[in-house]
Amino acid sequence: MTKLIAHVDGAARGNPGPAGIGVSITRPDGSVVKEVAEPLGRTTNNVAEYSALIRGLEEARALGCSELQVYTDSELMARQIAGIYRVKTPHLLPLYQRATALLKQFDKAKVTHVRREMNKEADRLSNLGADKVGSED
Repeated sequence: MTKLIAHVDGAARGNPGPAGIGVSITRPDGSVVKEVAEPLGRTTNNVAEYSALIRGLEEARALGCSELQVYTDSELMARQIAGIYRVKTPHLLPLYQRATALLKQFDKAKVTHVRREMNKEADRLSNLGADKVGSED
């Protein structure tokens, strides 16, 4: 499996608040390869967004992907990954560094910002993950 598409999203209800991640990995033909909906506990939306990206990158590598297109509705994260914006928040820096290190493991990888309506499946999965916060006890 060489080329995949990942839609990633993080959701936090409140900032910080109960949070989750959503990842939908598909083949170029749209067939679903892997879906992830997981709780993160209480955190910020930006941490949830980066956590979803990292998880998507890890899952794509585990699937043997060498060429990956990532879509996110987080304009901030997409611009930080592209080097347009600096990461100024200290607690986001390790997540940014992990994501950029993972991106380098692909022959070709790109993170692209899309409007929220173009990221519906990842949004749905991230909300499922956020719904699980507190229900695991």
